[in-house]
Amino acid sequence: MSTAPYLYSLYQQLLDQSLVMLRLASEGQWDELIACEMDYVSAVQKLAELTQKTEPSTVTQEQLRPVLRAILENETAVKRLLQARMDELAKLVGQSNIQKSVLTTYGKQGGHILVPQETEIRDTPTN
Repeated sequence: MSTAPYLYSLYQQLLDQSLVMLRLASEGQWDELIACEMDYVSAVQKLAELTQKTEPSTVTQEQLRPVLRAILENETAVKRLLQARMDELAKLVGQSNIQKSVLTTYGKQGGHILVPQETEIRDTPTN
């Protein structure tokens, strides 16, 4: 019995899931992406187990190569978008820490408001 059609079907499902993940990442739907990623990892594990039990033929491997290439390209794009999001979050955390530091520093003033004093400007006669 050939497992090639079943294997091809699993790879196609994995490709479909990777496309959904790429769309979610592109749209900034991070919570949905995480949920989808769990299913994706499970599908990858299922594929790994199947291919360990029965190694696909050379012909099947050649047929799966374009699908696998597309999956890897989608993964790379998702990782790039995730890294951009991580950088954005790190920047926001940094700004938040700076604001907290400023508030803490000014909070130590004991509620006193520091206002520049007005200086009296006098006209001095020039000789």
